Amino acid sequence: MASSLRIEGIHAGYGAVRVIEDVSVRVGAGETVVLLGTNGNGKSTLMKCIMGLVRPSAGSIVADIDGVAHDLTKLTTEEIVDLGIALVPEGRRLFPKLTVEENLLLGAFRQAARAEMHRNLASCFETFPRLAERRTQLAGSMSGGEQQMLALGRALMLAPKILLVDEPSVGLAPLLVSRTIDAIKQLKDQFQLTVLMAEQNFTQAIRIADRGYVIVHGKIAVEGRSADELNNNDLIKKFYLGL
Repeated sequence: MASSLRIEGIHAGYGAVRVIEDVSVRVGAGETVVLLGTNGNGKSTLMKCIMGLVRPSAGSIVADIDGVAHDLTKLTTEEIVDLGIALVPEGRRLFPKLTVEENLLLGAFRQAARAEMHRNLASCFETFPRLAERRTQLAGSMSGGEQQMLALGRALMLAPKILLVDEPSVGLAPLLVSRTIDAIKQLKDQFQLTVLMAEQNFTQAIRIADRGYVIVHGKIAVEGRSADELNNNDLIKKFYLGL
């Protein structure tokens, strides 16, 4: 059964600094939704709120997992992960002095994933053959594109229901950005995931998105009900496409 995510009226920040205000985002079961915005507009803060790393001061975040609704604002990060919600963080956050395989095995954190660890590892190597070739290589010695594959693979090892991907294009050459975005779509289709992706590269993100939102100064400025609607929005044409 596919999972969904409902974010309603979230306010959050760091100490006295308010970062996001009254943000509402909906990710339907089996959808890929993109959260667009330049650096410093609150995309990563929202991702951290979903994962319980930042506690919102107001609002609700509800994940529907296998027909059961869970209020994520009342759960610890460990409990959120155990539901099957995986985050691929900005900057990848790998363990550079561990091997590719060791990094992947650390992704099998939740109990349900541990039981399927070897099968998920085989699926990961099948999805990313380069990781199979480099399984004994230290993660820190890999290229940026290979590290992004590893970060995605580590999330896959969690056997997720909902996949959060934060700024997958950061630090990558244009060709590698395209390959990374394609890999996210492949994972979504192959494993029937629900995906929320935060990204500032509009052109690449919109290729795989069912619909999306634009966040500006911590508030939702545009909600596109389809990829075409986003493409034809005047704000997006001005700030992202230079039209």
